[in-house]
Amino acid sequence: MSRLLGVLLLLLSGLFAASLVVGPAPVDSLNSLQALVAGGDTPLALVMREIRLPRAILAVLVGGSLGLAGAAMQGYLRNPLAEPGLLGISGSAALGAVLAIQSGLAAAFPLGLPLAALAGALAGVVLITLLAGRQGGTLSLILAGIAISALASAMVSLVLNLSPNPFATSEIVFWMMGSLADRSMEHVLLALPFVALGALLLLTLGRPLDAITLGEDAAEAMGMRIRRVRWQLIVGSALVVGASTAVAGTIGFVGLVVPHLIRPWVDAMPGRLLVTSALGGAAMVLLADVLVRVILPESDLKLGVVTALIGAPLFLHLIYQTRRELA
Repeated sequence: MSRLLGVLLLLLSGLFAASLVVGPAPVDSLNSLQALVAGGDTPLALVMREIRLPRAILAVLVGGSLGLAGAAMQGYLRNPLAEPGLLGISGSAALGAVLAIQSGLAAAFPLGLPLAALAGALAGVVLITLLAGRQGGTLSLILAGIAISALASAMVSLVLNLSPNPFATSEIVFWMMGSLADRSMEHVLLALPFVALGALLLLTLGRPLDAITLGEDAAEAMGMRIRRVRWQLIVGSALVVGASTAVAGTIGFVGLVVPHLIRPWVDAMPGRLLVTSALGGAAMVLLADVLVRVILPESDLKLGVVTALIGAPLFLHLIYQTRRELA
């Protein structure tokens, strides 16, 4: 476990440094880092502090949030196919952002779009709570999440279908592909409190998730309060996923694939998977964001497209490997 954490931290550090120095301008890496630390008010220092540093920090926050939420949901539901979008939180956040773009709020107020996305995520949590009920079990939670996700997707399609403004439609489509371009420290400060609080709620679920692997009845016999664990999972996932979607758009596959890749290295223990999946998710999004700037720097390649291109083949490989082991 400690060796795995060391490898992930080393990988994360290297990718974070790469995210800081990789860009369209042909600037030496050492000069870029020096400008970040002690560059004064030079143009390079401003680029490093106002553009590249916020982008790298957001990649860590978004990737860590999605990886952590995915590991927590897979552990609680005891389903390796569970992922952060299952509860409909990301879809609700996307709907809020789409309404902000279509209504003009995003253009009138710099933080209008992320704030509307956070409001959408909050509305999704309220609806899930009402649909699942206080006494609802795992099945009720899954069904409520699927219903909210389907409703949010339908509403987004309706907005796109009825939109009279082709420019707003284009902006909505590109935003939903996910991106960290043109983000600032304002976005970091907006997402950080929600991510920190949500991560705290999810990281404290280690022991309950390990107990739930034996079944909910066995976990309750061991003193775990399943109802409290369920709502802690919902609120924690809503905070981290809602904040991530608010500042970066819809980014898929991270919360689904990363726990799969790391699970064999932690003996399939959900509690151990939380921190490692957060680190792995942050590394995956950092890698994808670096590739965005390297592969097609002039074409505005979207981050969500790259994570899907990375995640889908890995997931297919995991399926093939699982079939061979069962054969």
